Amino acid sequence: MAKKRKTYYEIAIEKGYSRRDFMKLSAMMAAFLGLESSSIGQVAKALETKTRPPVLWLHGQECTCCSESFIRSSHPLVADILLDQISLDYTETLMAPSGHQAEKSLHDTMNAYHGEYILLVEGSVPTKESGVYCCIGGKAFEDVLHEAAEGAKAIIAWGNCASAGCVQAANPNPTGATPIHKLVKGKPVINVQGCPPIAEVMAGVIVHILVFGNMPELDRLGRPKAFYSRRVHDTCYRRPNFDAGLFVQSFDDENAKRGYCLYKVGCKGPVTYNACGVTEWNNGTSFPIKSGHPCIGCSEANFWDNGPFYEHLPNFPGFGIESNADKVGLGLGIATGVGLAAHAVSTNIRKRKLIQEGECEPEENES
Repeated sequence: MAKKRKTYYEIAIEKGYSRRDFMKLSAMMAAFLGLESSSIGQVAKALETKTRPPVLWLHGQECTCCSESFIRSSHPLVADILLDQISLDYTETLMAPSGHQAEKSLHDTMNAYHGEYILLVEGSVPTKESGVYCCIGGKAFEDVLHEAAEGAKAIIAWGNCASAGCVQAANPNPTGATPIHKLVKGKPVINVQGCPPIAEVMAGVIVHILVFGNMPELDRLGRPKAFYSRRVHDTCYRRPNFDAGLFVQSFDDENAKRGYCLYKVGCKGPVTYNACGVTEWNNGTSFPIKSGHPCIGCSEANFWDNGPFYEHLPNFPGFGIESNADKVGLGLGIATGVGLAAHAVSTNIRKRKLIQEGECEPEENES
């Protein structure tokens, strides 16, 4: 018989967190989910009254960067509470048991909470050679995945490996690396993209399921729209430089020192959907572009095979069918000049009319 699980609030208080810390977490999660401030109470109530759902966290072909990202969240409550005592469930990386005891933890949770647990999967699944490239407890990872997915309430694919295959699936894909959604059928799969995904985004997806009891709205690639509805380009602080046609030509030039747009040295921000520019990393300190490195498009499928990282795309959607950086910068510059000229002309016409009507005094240099 499954023992009664504690609520998030109960765990937080036991661990010495204050009510204030707890409400900060609720406010942060509401903000990340795109909810109004009036919804903070709804999030807090859910965390106060609902028990933490059982969690199974599987690891396939990956480098564990998703786990690393999650446990290094800027808010201590995220990793400490949202997945508290995870070793009581199952995760090969963080759990206390090993060997037969680890397998017992896995199957005890699957049996006691059938249809209730959330299955988190980090890493791609090798399908060639009967899956010999990744085996756990003497079983091919694909078999472990199907067994765990059968009783899962929802499945979350962490990172690009689990969502799209990542570097393991890059050409020529020797292991037959395959993303989760292509193997698991009949179950909802949420793709939380990125290499790795942002910790607060990972937490936000779990909180959404807890608060609303259903799947978040997903885009065509199965990503939560709350975090993947806008391009990195749209929220990038260097966007004004792009619009003005000011680009870094090489990593050591003066334009790089001035913080100009990185599009010409390979930035994939215009074709990449993620919350990097809004949420950022390390307590909102920075993200790759802010650190001087172009976006490599790690939250998009097949990004390893989508051309060289440090060469810009010939064109991208959003500014016409064949618009490129040079044309956009030049076009916007001309449009700006025309707009300023038109504004000056219209201003002078209005001013002259007011002078003629006696409502405005002429300037000394006006004839």
